[in-house]
Amino acid sequence: MGLGSNLGDPRATLAAATTALAALPSTHLVRASGLYRSASMGAPGPDYLNAAVELRTALSADALLLELQRIEALHGRERSYPNAPRTLDLDLLAHGDLRQSTPALTLPHPRLHERAFVLLPLAEIAPDLRLPGLGRVADLLPAVGSQRVDKL
Repeated sequence: MGLGSNLGDPRATLAAATTALAALPSTHLVRASGLYRSASMGAPGPDYLNAAVELRTALSADALLLELQRIEALHGRERSYPNAPRTLDLDLLAHGDLRQSTPALTLPHPRLHERAFVLLPLAEIAPDLRLPGLGRVADLLPAVGSQRVDKL
C-alpha cells in the first residue's frame, strides 16, 4: 500500500491513515516504512510526504479499494483534476499475486515501477516482494535512480 499527502499536515495525516488501515476488518498491519519527501508530479503543488505499509487482509482487492477511498474521504480527499494536490492518497499497489485490470482497479498498480516515491518506501519494508509481471521491488530501483526522493 502506498500513502501520500501534500496538503494540510501530511505527517499527521499519514500517521492517522496508517492507524485507520490497521483498524480495517480482517486486516493486520505488518510493517510501515519511514517517511519520504518528493516533488509533486504532473501538477504544481507542495512537496509530498510518502510512505508504504504492508497489510495482511482477508478483504478482497475491490473491498479493500472501497475502504481506502472511505479513509481518503474522511481525510478530505477531493478529486478535482488528475494529479491535484491532496490531503491523502492511498494506492493499492498489489494484492498478493492478483493481476487485475478493470475500470476501477488495476493490479499491480500500473505506474508503481516508474515512481521512486513509491518504490523506495516499498523497498524499505519489502525489498524481496515480487510484483506480478514486474519482478522484485529491489530490482526495479535502478530504473528510477535519477528521481529525487529524500528519506526523512
